[in-house]
Amino acid sequence: MMPMAAFSPRGDSRAPWDRVLVTGGAGFLGSHLCTRLLDAGAEVDCLDNLSTGRAEKVAHLAGRPGFRFLERDISGPGCADALSGPYDLVLHLAGPASPGARPDRPVEALDAGSLGTRTALAVAGRDGARFLLASSPPVSPRTRGHAPDDADPVGPHRACAEAVRFAEALVAAHAGAHGSNAGIVRLFAGYGPGMRADGGGTPAALIEQALAGRPVTVPGDGGGRHPLCYVDDMVDGVLLVAAGRSVRPVDIGGDEEPTVAEIARLVIELTGSDSPLVFVRDPEEGSVPPRPVTGFAREIFGWLPSVTWQDGLERTVAAFRGRREPFPAPGGQTTDGRAGEEWCA
Repeated sequence: MMPMAAFSPRGDSRAPWDRVLVTGGAGFLGSHLCTRLLDAGAEVDCLDNLSTGRAEKVAHLAGRPGFRFLERDISGPGCADALSGPYDLVLHLAGPASPGARPDRPVEALDAGSLGTRTALAVAGRDGARFLLASSPPVSPRTRGHAPDDADPVGPHRACAEAVRFAEALVAAHAGAHGSNAGIVRLFAGYGPGMRADGGGTPAALIEQALAGRPVTVPGDGGGRHPLCYVDDMVDGVLLVAAGRSVRPVDIGGDEEPTVAEIARLVIELTGSDSPLVFVRDPEEGSVPPRPVTGFAREIFGWLPSVTWQDGLERTVAAFRGRREPFPAPGGQTTDGRAGEEWCA
């Protein structure tokens, strides 16, 4: 289960894979992974149906040797035949959004978690490749004084929750029944340059409000905490887990947990905005968001986040300043956004 000792996800170390498939590669995290893998000497096929991903996120990679963009739906018929490979690694980010992200596209979410994951596993199995599913934190929110809702598959937001759970179960079943080299990485609150601003997440929505001169809105008393993980650290974690053989789900998330009010105040300071800080009703008052348990990632894979939330926020604000442009309406399949509070945008 140890990662390949010679591989470091940053620096001059060459990737241990010759050719990699990244599904959902035109999303937030996917585009960063494609860039890092190319920089490390791997060839990359980036697959995305652009339902939530954007071709512009990988436009800077067009023309680079070894990069190929495929606009296809991993859940669609015949997709596996278009992925000629052979691949050494399949990073499957084209899964359902986090449970509360897009409840209005339940069929697409379920297809992504089932058909899409099955197709990606089949491609990896065909080529004898390492397979890694990018997943969400545990899908049932636990509220203070209440047990999590694990039983009702038709309740609010359950389609995404069940899709996430099924995708993980399918990966574990393949590993157990077929001996597949397949693993799962659970991603918590990634942020950084290229993240979406239209999902209402932290800190992207706060940055957009401040740059536009609108009130920066903070839910409740602003005391809610967010275990933010900067995208470069998240990419490190994904690639270190990919380079190992762990089947057990591995949490990747920040170990610093600033409050929403702390994030909002720093955003206002970094943007130089005159926006007021406004406290609004918290629709999720009483909920306890999941926290990453990163001991396994640290002890087995040697992963350690290196970017403080303050430094990461400064870099993210600078990137938002440079890209002031409209954002498309969010969809429901491509994972990688995975990123304010959702990991698949």
